Amino acid sequence: MKSLDELKKLRDESLKNMEMRDTGKEIRVVVGMATCGIAAGARPVLSSLVEEVAKRNLKNVQVVQTGCIGMCIYEPIVEVYAPDKEKVTYVHIDEEKAKRIIAEHIVNGNVVNEYTIGAVEK
Repeated sequence: MKSLDELKKLRDESLKNMEMRDTGKEIRVVVGMATCGIAAGARPVLSSLVEEVAKRNLKNVQVVQTGCIGMCIYEPIVEVYAPDKEKVTYVHIDEEKAKRIIAEHIVNGNVVNEYTIGAVEK
């Protein structure tokens, strides 16, 4: 950098990028997309979630991917984060289960208990 103006320009670009990440979404649906998740079928699950959210025109929902969640035996894993609620971890998810999660949990607010890690561990 050669000047204060260049530094300000860099700052402004960085702030703009940060604003783009802050989508204002209320609900985040996170899919584990590390190699273990992909090998277990996470890619079609991610696609199914994105398609279902788009089809239902759910503006308050953000579907994102992450790396390893740390429980490879339970892949594909989907986590749901909603304001003022505990995180819900769904395990062994496929495309049909993903659609049901959107319909029942995201749209109607009812956790699909039989898909949660708590149900699987019993």
